[in-house]
Amino acid sequence: MRVVVDLSRCQGYAQCAFLAPDAFRMHGEEALMYDPQPDDARREQVLRAAAACPVQAILVDRLEGRREGRDVPVEASAS
Repeated sequence: MRVVVDLSRCQGYAQCAFLAPDAFRMHGEEALMYDPQPDDARREQVLRAAAACPVQAILVDRLEGRREGRDVPVEASAS
């Protein structure tokens, strides 16, 4: 899996660091440090962290290119 954080959007709320401390950590009070390719064993933690980001700054992709998590477009159901 691949993680990308839009650092210009990140406001340092640190929800990601609380939910997935092995993948995200705060450096000082505002600078986020993160692992761009966390181990797949941490997938659930990373997806929860991405979903909890108040400013939606975290994107999680599978390495083969399929997008996961909150950024997956939801198809409208046919009526």
